[in-house]
Amino acid sequence: MSAGNGGVPARRAVFRWGWRLFRREWRQQLLILGLLTVAVAATIWGAGVAQNTLPANPDYATFGTAAALVTLPGSDPHLAADIAAIQGRWGPADVIENQNVATGTTASVHLRAEKTHGLYNAPMLGLVSGRYPAGPGQVALTSGVADLYDAHTGGTWRAGGATWRVTGIVQNPSDLSDEFALVVPGQVRHPGQVIMLLGSAAAQQVISSTGGTLPGIPAAALSFPTGSASTIPPGTIVLVVAVLGLIFIGLVAVAGFSVMAQRRLRALGMLSAIGATERNVRLVMTTSGLLVGVAAALAGAVLGFAAWFAYAPVLQEDTGHVVDAANLPLWAIAAGIVLAIGTSVLASLRPAATMARTPVVAALSGRPAAPRAIRRSAGPGVIVFAAGVAFLVFAGGPSGQRQHASVLLLAGLVAVIAGIFLLAPLAISMLATGAGPRVPVAIRIALRDLSRYRARSGAALSATTFALFLAMLICVVTSIKAENPLDWMGPNLSSSQLIVYVQPQIGGGFVKGQTSAQLAGLGRQVDSYAAGLHARPAVPLDVTGASLFQAGTNQPGTAHFTGTLYVATPRLLAVYGIKASQIGQDTDILTEVPGLAGLPHLRMTWASSGRPLGGGSLSCAPSNDCLLSPVIQTIAGLPGGTSAPNTLITESAVSRYHLTLSLNGWLIQAPGPLTAAQISAARQLALAYGVTVETMSGSVSLGEITDGVTALGIVIALGVLAMSVGLIRSETARDLRALTAAGASASTRRTITAATAAAVALLGAVLGVAGAVIAGLAWTHTSPAVISGGTLTTDIAALLIGLPLIAACAGWLLAGREPHGIARQPLD
Repeated sequence: MSAGNGGVPARRAVFRWGWRLFRREWRQQLLILGLLTVAVAATIWGAGVAQNTLPANPDYATFGTAAALVTLPGSDPHLAADIAAIQGRWGPADVIENQNVATGTTASVHLRAEKTHGLYNAPMLGLVSGRYPAGPGQVALTSGVADLYDAHTGGTWRAGGATWRVTGIVQNPSDLSDEFALVVPGQVRHPGQVIMLLGSAAAQQVISSTGGTLPGIPAAALSFPTGSASTIPPGTIVLVVAVLGLIFIGLVAVAGFSVMAQRRLRALGMLSAIGATERNVRLVMTTSGLLVGVAAALAGAVLGFAAWFAYAPVLQEDTGHVVDAANLPLWAIAAGIVLAIGTSVLASLRPAATMARTPVVAALSGRPAAPRAIRRSAGPGVIVFAAGVAFLVFAGGPSGQRQHASVLLLAGLVAVIAGIFLLAPLAISMLATGAGPRVPVAIRIALRDLSRYRARSGAALSATTFALFLAMLICVVTSIKAENPLDWMGPNLSSSQLIVYVQPQIGGGFVKGQTSAQLAGLGRQVDSYAAGLHARPAVPLDVTGASLFQAGTNQPGTAHFTGTLYVATPRLLAVYGIKASQIGQDTDILTEVPGLAGLPHLRMTWASSGRPLGGGSLSCAPSNDCLLSPVIQTIAGLPGGTSAPNTLITESAVSRYHLTLSLNGWLIQAPGPLTAAQISAARQLALAYGVTVETMSGSVSLGEITDGVTALGIVIALGVLAMSVGLIRSETARDLRALTAAGASASTRRTITAATAAAVALLGAVLGVAGAVIAGLAWTHTSPAVISGGTLTTDIAALLIGLPLIAACAGWLLAGREPHGIARQPLD
């Protein structure tokens, strides 16, 4: 025990006093408690999402744990002998027989025979309910197939000319979109394809030594797992983001503890007057920091785990593979909790040291020290931000093909966010400097206070900017990746649309192509079905076989237009209220797809006289079935679905280039959403005629994704503002009491608070949006023109205009109450 500071008894007494203060003043510490709680909860939830968004191994869905996959055609006359020969040379294999099942829809369903506990198929087969089939006449269905046929465990299922007893529900855990009906080996009579999974020690040795071959097996029938690229573990990425979040939360926490220390100034002075040392005074504040951190960590852990376990089923549906809710990077979660406690303790050290050095007389007077001016240069922030942008540029984009791409991406994000943090206080000074004499007095007071107390306002601005930066960065990257005009994402059809295609059913055994009489009969049935829906007659969808292609791209997989070029017949245009006068005489293509009209190096190709699309290696000219830079007119009246007729070739282009028309199907536009019974009736019609139907698949549109992310960013930013603005205004409570005593009305007080909230929101939106747009464009190597239209412009406007307006309105409504004890210092 040390006689100089009272030893353990003194520290114990001070700690108990700190605990009593925490219990008594917990409302004043809600800001820090809330932010730290959200940070811990977000770390746990984010760790679960990052860990489970991608499958444990992307090859499990196709290869299982096998080292090679052999694909044999079911029509092979020596199929059994070939299977035996491969097994005899390369060891035992899992044999999977697939037979396509006609469903009347565009969905692919297989009748699949395989062993339920094979050597390598464990990641490809899982039991959801019931049991696996054990003998002839038994089948287990995936949930999608069961819903399609309204089948259930214990009932029957008829397909492939046979009736089966349903024993259970199964799934491919690594690919939940894989729809199949499982039977025991030997029950598939006419397999269209046979798959063999190989993985013996001998096969693995030969594959590794030869670089990917197996002698005796044709290369065309052989495929190997691609493996997953070496990347930074998801838990590490989440931990880095959590650390960045805790940094700005620490800034707000420093401000909060400073205000609490000022409130306790007279009490701390009394403590010093009765003999407490500087160490004892510091212990009071650090005790508060420790207690706040522990309470926030416990509350955040409970909230985070609850949020993760509630979201895990949604993530499983969105990602298309089974998500194990217990699969969490516990080390990252533990580190995040410890860091949250450490952040709170460290944030209390600075105000604790300041209060401990305050003279006793000054502390007893309760007079706050004048705020010190902070002069900062934009140089460090600009340099760090530029370095982050450079890292993102060299990271190689979303493909990540450059070496150490993940490290560069992580370093770039850290540097960009750090640069924005360094620029935040300077932005406040610039805003306050720009408030001239013509600005109302209340607004000038608010901006002046923001500049005077930059330790508080800068922290609040950093927190707001961080939330908006992440939200906008997600929107930018998603928009750039999803708004490719040639391969864009979104719902295929609306809930009231249905397309009947004349293509033969998959595995249905029908002869390709139908006679004119068959098509006429099918057309009458389709019209009759449409009449039953009280819809207008079905609209024929004609095609010409033409396609769009972008030359000179480095990504051949996305160079072709993935939609269908339908013919703009008068009947189809009339459905969407498009008149012939709206179409230019030289227009070749009508489209609703944003950005397609301005796509460079675009060609329209078609086939004739047996030549391939575009005439092969010949020059692009109409004589070679190729049109360079077709005239494309964007028209808003067309539907937005990816399978709906959103891109049309005009009849004048059909005539101009002598294209041949053929019927592709019929479009039915119902007056309301289609019911399950109506969809089932359409499927039965398709089965009867050997064709397919397509209805809404439930895909999420780009606008829904970005709008949801933007709304979440605004909610988080408003939460930070609500907690931070009160902190900023509490620092100026003495000034507000003086203004009230001088005659300032409630309207003036409301204006000051509203201007404070709006200024922080506006600066946060500008810094966050600008930083996210620059970072997103740098990483994806995209032109700034990508943000000039589409959904991204709406999201940017919502942040830059909507957030400050909402913050100003909220500040106005929640302020205005006359402060207690006008023109006097309240006693603790």
